[in-house]
Amino acid sequence: MSSAENLDQSSKSKAAPPEVRTSKAVVEAGGLLHRELRDGAFWTQIPAFAHVSEEEFLDYKWQMKSSLYGEDKLIELISAVAPAEFIEDCRQGFRRAPMAVRVTPYLLSLIDWNDPWNDPIRTQFIPLASRLTQDHPMLTLDSLHEQADAPVEGLTHRYADKALFLPLDTCPVYCRFCTRSYAIGIDTDVVEKVSLKVNPKRWEEAFDYIATRPELEDIVISGGDAYNLAAKHIEAIGERLLRMPNIRRIRFATKGLAVMPMKILTDQAWLDALTRVEKLGRELRKQVVIHTHFNHPNEITAISKRALDVLFERGIIVRNQSVLQRGVNDSAKIMQLLVKRLGEVNVQPYYVYQHDMVQGVEDLRTSVQTSIDIEKNVRGTTAGFNTPTFVVDAPGGGGKRDAHSYEYYNRESGISVYAAPSVKPGQYFMYYDPLHSLSDAAREDWKVEAKRDQMRAEALEGAKQYGGLR
Repeated sequence: MSSAENLDQSSKSKAAPPEVRTSKAVVEAGGLLHRELRDGAFWTQIPAFAHVSEEEFLDYKWQMKSSLYGEDKLIELISAVAPAEFIEDCRQGFRRAPMAVRVTPYLLSLIDWNDPWNDPIRTQFIPLASRLTQDHPMLTLDSLHEQADAPVEGLTHRYADKALFLPLDTCPVYCRFCTRSYAIGIDTDVVEKVSLKVNPKRWEEAFDYIATRPELEDIVISGGDAYNLAAKHIEAIGERLLRMPNIRRIRFATKGLAVMPMKILTDQAWLDALTRVEKLGRELRKQVVIHTHFNHPNEITAISKRALDVLFERGIIVRNQSVLQRGVNDSAKIMQLLVKRLGEVNVQPYYVYQHDMVQGVEDLRTSVQTSIDIEKNVRGTTAGFNTPTFVVDAPGGGGKRDAHSYEYYNRESGISVYAAPSVKPGQYFMYYDPLHSLSDAAREDWKVEAKRDQMRAEALEGAKQYGGLR
């Protein structure tokens, strides 16, 4: 073989040059906002709290005692930081709200009082008449039919293996958008509440029902808010349920971590009771977790992290359920930051709910399409197990459905139709986009009962005919 041939053979046997590798640009500090948690004595910016020490502010008893319950207390305190026109807007808003007002000093301190009209935390808790919009005619107080699906008072059994237990009807704060505005808090000018007071005798009916239904494995303890249960009740309810052979999982539902995290830091008896319940669950090979409720990144502070660190160190899992709200978290940017910040403090994003169809808060609702669009932009932001599922809790008791899993969706009328074959087979459930998201023509149609019936009939027929193809 000639030297030329050798050279040619040698060149053929050489490996191809490696492809050019690229790498993602290093994220600048500004791209890591989820790690920047509000810290310091931020509450002193409010004159009423200017001389409150950190020790006092972190005392849950002080937070509870100093909570602003009702219109007069709130107005008196915020008059020093809010414009007069804002105060009058509040007064008029209170008269039309289905929920009573109750906020903690901690929560009030997180509001930007330089622009309270647009602050996402104010939006969730303090109603303004100027922001209220006309209710959709299909709104109700109990849109999820929790009472209709309750075999005994305070226990909703909708899913085959899960039940919702409501041992009380109070919370550390009252959210404007509460899905249980039919029961939570005191009566208002527009709503007379169903009573679900703390009553161990009433609870016995629920326990008896749960114990005699072998298919029940998963109990959500909500209300109201589990934060407001006494330590002895946390332990009594937790142990009673865990000792039932059929129960495999229990969840304590509370917004408390978002609105009064200092309870975890200073209410040792309550924390220890919860810890003992969680420990008992582990011993019995059963799961005990907390489901909490952060809706906006501004609600997660250095104080939140301290409280969540305590729970993490004790091995208590915390998951989050947000509610999609107009003017609060209805943008991909805000939701991405919320999801990342939840991961930063070891809280697993679980659900983002389409706002339930409750009366009096139409201004907070968004279209189903908004939910679908935001989910597309959130997915891929972080790990899948830290990415929430966007769901519609189907009005009428159909249960939770992926927002994009509709059988039919007419964006002009705003009607989406869902089926729930594993919950209520053969039935269809309709969600209605808020009037403010519809065209002028569609809003006019919803004013006419005959046209409402026609739009609903067409949507139902579309669901039966297309079955998710549109």
